[in-house]
Order: sequence, then structure tokens, then C-alpha cells
Amino acid sequence: MSSLIEQAAQRLEQLRQAGVEVPQVDSPLPASSAAAPAAARRAEPAVTSRRVELDLDLIGANGIVTPNAPRTRVADQFRVVKRPLLQNAAGRGAVTINHANLIMITSALPGEGKTFTALNLAMSIAAELDHTVMLVDADVARPSVMRNLGLPEGPGLLDLLDGTAQMHEVLLRTNVDKLSLMPSGTPHQRATEMLASEAMRRLLDDMASRYADRVIIFDSPPLLATTEARVLATHMGQIVVVVQAGRTKQSDVMNALHTIESCPVRMMMLNQARAEAEGAYGCGYGYGYGYGYGYGRAADAEAKPAT
Repeated sequence: MSSLIEQAAQRLEQLRQAGVEVPQVDSPLPASSAAAPAAARRAEPAVTSRRVELDLDLIGANGIVTPNAPRTRVADQFRVVKRPLLQNAAGRGAVTINHANLIMITSALPGEGKTFTALNLAMSIAAELDHTVMLVDADVARPSVMRNLGLPEGPGLLDLLDGTAQMHEVLLRTNVDKLSLMPSGTPHQRATEMLASEAMRRLLDDMASRYADRVIIFDSPPLLATTEARVLATHMGQIVVVVQAGRTKQSDVMNALHTIESCPVRMMMLNQARAEAEGAYGCGYGYGYGYGYGYGRAADAEAKPAT
């Protein structure tokens, strides 16, 4: 390109010397020349998030729904569970909800299956044609999202909160096109306080608006085991409370629900419910679900089977 420009300039000069009247024009210069605009010289490549590969066969073997997997009972149940959540996130629910695209998955106590639920819900939403999803491991005391996906831990939520990382450094793109991940981040001695901090509130506000077209799922600490989950809940548009069938006491469930009364939409999911039609546990690996959701007091929501 530069040689053509030089040849054209030489030809113009020859014409002038031959007495031909040629209008004076500014010769264009290649961007690499000293005359190039300063902005062009300072141009930098776009910053993108790191990409990770999920072993979908291994994930599927662990009971998590994956794209293009054979149809299963659990996959069908999550299709039912996600529908009202997506309607609300898209602004098509019964009421207008602030931060409707922020969905927190929690439980009353540890070990009730909230992470398994968060993973399956995220994968199910990633299969949608019109939605993308981000899964955030916000259980900073006992992070397990990355381990369940067979990935190493790395910079994440806590690093954003203490200012040692930027969003593109902690957000992971995956080989599931519409799914991205955010690890819990570098362990910190004040991790629980950071989750309940003003910095966390500002981050959630920013994420809700910056990624308004994306559903963001938070795998949260249990409500009765820590206090930061209750603070986190106040910034969520929707909350799913996972209850383990035959194990969680009704009083614990009611106490957990009372801690999140400020959230406009609360859904309850019954985990490891016996699938009577099969005479065994759903899908053969011990997970079946019942669910109920509603606006207002969560305790008033009617639990219905996910069929």
C-alpha cells in the first residue's frame, strides 16, 4: 500500500515539473508513519475474557444436564423450573422486579444440593435460544462450582471486591457458548465481610445493569449458616431456596424464608424427592424436584410437582 502511494506522489511531481498544473493535495500516509494520528498510534487490542474447556461427558456423568444430552427427567424438570425465572428476568412477569436478572440459589443449611441446582439451572438456561447466563460462585467460605465442573480455582469474585482484578480477568468463557463462569476467587480472611460490603452492593448494581441482557446466577452460602447470604439476598431480584426432602426440618425452612422476606420473588425447590412414577429416585442418581414460587411471602407459595 505504501509503495503505491509513493509512486503516485512521484508521478504528481513529474507532472508538475513538466509544466502540467496539478492541484495541491495532502498525500495520505500509512498509519505507521510519524504523521499518523496519535489515537491510532495508541490503539490497543480489545481485552477479552479467558476461555476454558468443560468436559461435558464427565459433567453429564455427574448428573448435570449438558447441551445435546439425551432427554432426562431432571432436564425436563429444570425446563419447568427456569421458565418463570426467565419470564421475570425478561420483564414479562406479573410484577416489575428490580435486578430481576440476578438469581440467587441458596438453602437453609449446608449439604442440601444448592450447588447442584445452580449448575443445572445455569446449564438449562444456556440451552435457551434467547438467553445467556453467567454462573457466579458466591459461596466464598466453601466454593465448589469449579470443582464440580472439573476446573481449577482462580481469580474471581473476591478479587473483584478487593480491587486486585478486573472483570475480564475473572470472567471465564466456556465451550458452552451461552455459559460463562466466575470463580469465588482468592481466599481472603475477611471473605464473609467482603460479601456483605458496600463494594459488593456496587458490584451487583453494576452487573445487573451492564449485563442486563444476561441471567446471572449466584451459588450463595446457606441462609442459616452465615449472615452474608442474607445481605446478598437483599440485592437479588429472585431467590431459589433448595430444601432436601426428608432431611431439612420445617422450622429451619421457615426460619430461612423469614430472612429473605425483602426479596420480591422466592421459589422453593424440593431436592431428592422420590419420583413415584419411577419407583426410584429421579433419573437414577438421586435427584428429583418439586417446586413452588410466588410473589409476596414465600411461605404462602404452594409447592407443586415439577412434571
